[in-house]
Amino acid sequence: MSGSLQGKVAVITGGGEGIGLASAKRLATEGASVFIVGRRQTILDAAVAEIGGDVTAVQADVSKPADLDRVYEAVRASKGKIDILVANAGVQTREPLGSITEEAIDYQLAINFKGVIFTVQQALPLLNDGASIILTSSATAVKGIPQRTVYSATKAAIRSFARTWANELKARRIRVNVFSPGPILTPLLQQTFADPKVKEAYMTNVVGAVPIGRAGEAEEMGEVVAFLASDAASYINGADIQADGGFAQV
Repeated sequence: MSGSLQGKVAVITGGGEGIGLASAKRLATEGASVFIVGRRQTILDAAVAEIGGDVTAVQADVSKPADLDRVYEAVRASKGKIDILVANAGVQTREPLGSITEEAIDYQLAINFKGVIFTVQQALPLLNDGASIILTSSATAVKGIPQRTVYSATKAAIRSFARTWANELKARRIRVNVFSPGPILTPLLQQTFADPKVKEAYMTNVVGAVPIGRAGEAEEMGEVVAFLASDAASYINGADIQADGGFAQV
């Protein structure tokens, strides 16, 4: 795939760390001009330095349509188009049934549900015909993992978005696909490991259920995103690519 995205313009939300950062690095390596979007400027600045190449950071909260307007105005002014849109920004809180709060629901719905809708909807005027939209879901969308009621539901909704939008955008030949990571060693996950009991439980109950025998790396997810963004995936549309080491497959 060397240089396969030369001349393409990509926008990645949640692009400052984890899967988003790995995806941005991979797309930049393939020649794309990349805009990364995130809420924390310090994280974005560090990511720009790490990615190199033609990369621009825009601080924004995807749950706020006005922030997204500012993102797309920056893209319009600089490049005038979008060829690849990766709606990757997402948050997770963990609460068992019986302890779910209104705040937790609102927080996750605002970013994982509303944020994905408006990330795509507000990009439409800039998206080229034949563009690729990639939505980040999760293996939890099809697994009954405790303490993930709201998070899992938002990720299942993302799978539904792809089906609907693939049909709605077919006249423009815009492909809409989902990829669903399994257990991935991201900075967000690593933060939870500060509690040794949490780490032990996760490694035993979650990673222990992965047939390939390990957690995934963010860089492996970046490879999936680069593939879906490229012409190598030109006949893949409306699909859910399960990049989970078999976690939700067996």
